[in-house]
Amino acid sequence: MELSPGISYFLGQLSKAFLAPGSHVSLASLVCALLIALVVLAARRYRKGRPVRLKLLLRALFPKHIVTSRSSMADAGYFYFNVFVFGLVFGWALLSYDMLSRAVFDLLTAVFGPTHPSALPGFVSRSVITVMLFLAYELGYWVNHYLSHRIPFLWEFHKVHHTATVLTPLTNFRVHPVYMCIFLNILAVFIGPTSGVGDYLLGETAHPYALSENNIILVFFIYLYVHLQHTQLWIAFTGWLGHLFMSPAHHQIHHSRNPAHFNKNLGSCLAVWDWMFGTLHIPAAEREALDFGVESDRQDAHTIWGELIAPFGRAALIVKRCFEERPPQPGPLPAAGRKQA
Repeated sequence: MELSPGISYFLGQLSKAFLAPGSHVSLASLVCALLIALVVLAARRYRKGRPVRLKLLLRALFPKHIVTSRSSMADAGYFYFNVFVFGLVFGWALLSYDMLSRAVFDLLTAVFGPTHPSALPGFVSRSVITVMLFLAYELGYWVNHYLSHRIPFLWEFHKVHHTATVLTPLTNFRVHPVYMCIFLNILAVFIGPTSGVGDYLLGETAHPYALSENNIILVFFIYLYVHLQHTQLWIAFTGWLGHLFMSPAHHQIHHSRNPAHFNKNLGSCLAVWDWMFGTLHIPAAEREALDFGVESDRQDAHTIWGELIAPFGRAALIVKRCFEERPPQPGPLPAAGRKQA
């Protein structure tokens, strides 16, 4: 039976989102996150001598006040919008990625001469470029996140993500389209040149290990703990581990309304860039009391107007104030005031 283009597109996007094993929200990765969460909760209850029953564990993981909150309902709407309506934006960054990668490769060739095929085994070349691109992704993620918190114009669009008053895996999709465009193109600026350098150094077009077009290292972290970063399950990496990896508790602190936590823990999977640039806040081993949600008491919070449309107006006001506050630029003196030669 032939389906209409609209239904075919919908089913294709649905399949890509939930069935592709390397998707950021694949069913396999969500089930993996659920199993890890159940094991962690069960171990904690067992150590405290409390009953370990599946019903109790599920109730703790999916409390009614979170599942039925306006914030969670808004997250579901953002998921629908970003997966089914705004999916075409991903192509914009891929064009930039390919262009920058090729430009850097051609530049290196022009400066240093043609490259030569690598003598390394294929799996070594692929492993090297996989690690290089993952580190470039993490650095690009950190830079974009840092700028989004520090530049008022960008913050108006990124703030949408921080209006969530509860955290669920779908909160990851609570992003403004303008933020997503900027994010993807900043990623391209970091990943594209890294790919070009890698291709030149390895003497070939080195293809990274990937799953559903996503870097296999990133996919590993998605299955391990990335989904749990947007939950209220406290899993904290402390000590040296907390300096290297962005645990769920690290990111929950990032969403905290406590001023001591503002602009901290900006990384995705790794904490090393935060550690290097002074934005790391290592969580305590025991759960900290945190409140989430920037301007959560705003009347239009969690609405299409308040989170998708209003940021344009607030950002425009910021631009306007910047122009109004600029000092007058020196111009040519009037004829009467010019010094005669």
